[in-house]
Amino acid sequence: MTRTVEQVIAGGGLLALDRALSLDCIARDWPEAAADQAQGRGEKLAAKPERFHVERGVAVVPIQGVLTANSVILEKYYGWTTYRGLEETCEALAADDSVQTVILSVNSGGGMVWGLKGAANALARLAKVKPVHALVDTMGASAAYWLTAQAGEVSMTAGAVVGSIGVGISTGAYVQPGGSGVQWYEFTSTHARAKWPDPSTEEGRAEIQRDLDVYEAEFHDAVATGRGIDRGELAARLSVTDDPRDGGAIFGPAEAISRGLADRMETRSEFYARLVGEMMPSPKSKSRASVARARAAQAAAQL
Repeated sequence: MTRTVEQVIAGGGLLALDRALSLDCIARDWPEAAADQAQGRGEKLAAKPERFHVERGVAVVPIQGVLTANSVILEKYYGWTTYRGLEETCEALAADDSVQTVILSVNSGGGMVWGLKGAANALARLAKVKPVHALVDTMGASAAYWLTAQAGEVSMTAGAVVGSIGVGISTGAYVQPGGSGVQWYEFTSTHARAKWPDPSTEEGRAEIQRDLDVYEAEFHDAVATGRGIDRGELAARLSVTDDPRDGGAIFGPAEAISRGLADRMETRSEFYARLVGEMMPSPKSKSRASVARARAAQAAAQL
């Protein structure tokens, strides 16, 4: 039976994923069949796809798809971002003197928590040595916003959304014998009760909640630091009511800007023309050739 992306990642622990925004991605088949065919042809699965594109000193880095720690198969066949790949990209761009500005092209509903903090830290380090701008074109939610918030400036296109700040998990407990007629029992050693918390018990639910809150605190810390928001005010800013517990919503450009989650709304063309134009040397003359070269460079940066 073919597994879906959601079935695989749901078994991987904590998630920073907005399911509603990621339906098209998580409903896809896990690309096992394609992988088997590639191996049968003697192809190597570890061949790296292009993780960024550089044009006239501007590096464009996509953050897209369901984000995972290091799923080579999803990166190869669907072109989705991995945290390890993003860390390696940040290291390469920080060391490349020809790259003057970095653009994050964001369109993702989030993904797994494992590995996320390392990638966010790598982006934060990069932003300290080179300008990093983010363009959210459609969505930058949950884990994707954790990454986006590390940019020095966040722009959104009309109709785009950001937010869904929080962490969740899908879990279960046995309530009756399985289809084979065998009842499974799970045990942990005496001092490892938190290893496999049982959601059917009060103790298990408390441990699961504790784990979620630990990562939510790290998420809030990263957003507050990246966006320059007072940490004590953040929960209230994210809430849709007077109760700070009512966070986790998504926001369009106007609302996101008013809450400090984004800086401006502009079209994709305006965004790239503004940034790529700033990086281009002024032509010595207004010849047709110089104008044509400038427009070509701007168009290439939008690819």
